[in-house]
Amino acid sequence: MYSDIFERIETGSAGPIGQYFQQGFGYYMYPRLEGELGPHMMFNGIPVLNWSLNNYLGLANHPEVRRVDAEAAAQWGLAYPMGSRMLSGHTRYHEKLEQMFAKFEKKEDAFLFNFGYQGIVSTIDALTGRHDVIVYDAECHACLLDGIRLHLGEKYKFRHNNIADFEKVLKKAEEVAAEGGGGVLVITEGVFGMTGAMGILSDIVSLKKKYPFRFLIDDAHGFGLMGKHGRGTSEEQDCMDGVDLYIGAFAKSMASIGGFVAGPRAIINYLRANLRSQMYAKSLPMPFVLGNIKRMEIIDSPEGDELRAKCKAITNAIQDGFRKEGFDIGEAQACVTPIHIKGGIGQATKMAKDLRENYKIFCSMVIYPVIPKGMIIFRIVSTAVHTMEDVEYTLNAFKEIKAKLDAGAYDGEDIAAMTIE
Repeated sequence: MYSDIFERIETGSAGPIGQYFQQGFGYYMYPRLEGELGPHMMFNGIPVLNWSLNNYLGLANHPEVRRVDAEAAAQWGLAYPMGSRMLSGHTRYHEKLEQMFAKFEKKEDAFLFNFGYQGIVSTIDALTGRHDVIVYDAECHACLLDGIRLHLGEKYKFRHNNIADFEKVLKKAEEVAAEGGGGVLVITEGVFGMTGAMGILSDIVSLKKKYPFRFLIDDAHGFGLMGKHGRGTSEEQDCMDGVDLYIGAFAKSMASIGGFVAGPRAIINYLRANLRSQMYAKSLPMPFVLGNIKRMEIIDSPEGDELRAKCKAITNAIQDGFRKEGFDIGEAQACVTPIHIKGGIGQATKMAKDLRENYKIFCSMVIYPVIPKGMIIFRIVSTAVHTMEDVEYTLNAFKEIKAKLDAGAYDGEDIAAMTIE
């Protein structure tokens, strides 16, 4: 029986989140944060303390970064270079940035992505053939899952950060790969962006002595921040040499656009010739390339060490504070702090509104289907430009919010029945 695609969408439920789109647009979904990027911004005309920017090191408004961004845009515009890297969009500055990443991550070579998400999807697609097997953490980011979905061969997930289950799954993967003449690619994250927990990188690397697999990590949230010199979670866990392919993204510590993959030169050159998201898409514009070079210079400098220390101090203070007050923040270690609270969407939306309207605190709200039903997460992202006063104010606000929740102040109507002004 014929079914019109648009009619099905228009008459359907629109999905777990989409069903609330009309009521939530502009407030709970696609909120408008305006003004100078930083801890204090404007939300719907209200000044708020902002905990929802992935500007980990505060580089978005660093005076030298802003200067280079502006000068590069004035000199080159946003069009240059035109075309894909392979055909007409390649410059010595793109090469310079790649060389900086390779040296920084102590790899032979690196390849620049125009967008981190697409680059990761294409990397997984290009690396694996139909006889290969992928083994991945159950809580991998959507970009990794989308790349894994493209794989035509077998793929097995292991329980999040569970090394015993990982080895059990890995044994099966090795057997299946051997039968078909393929190999095994293990994928996980350096820092999981929803929980702030580090991946079990060193534990996985230790099993390379026993099993012949290759190891790829997406360290979008760890690059520039984790480790003594900001080289990422693999540096933090002292296992850089055991990571075969290291992927970093610019949208977090660098406060920019793009990403890169670093690894053996022969493999990086193979990726240069086979990544569909780079071969068939425009090269990263020159202002972003030059701006990212400046960002890398700061990250790989004593000033970068100072910024990492500031971010870590803010992170430790707010995480220690939440734990001291009895809040559940799970395995949080990096600068993402999830505050887990039991409740439904009605309670979540009313709590978020109270935080934003009355306490003037803006942080992201996470609900089902991202997390199980009956749970709410308020996600706090620390940066080097937050202050201890910001931390203290936020902890006190959440203590009051929790007391209201326990007293039933947020019970009742859900988002569908609310009036969003």
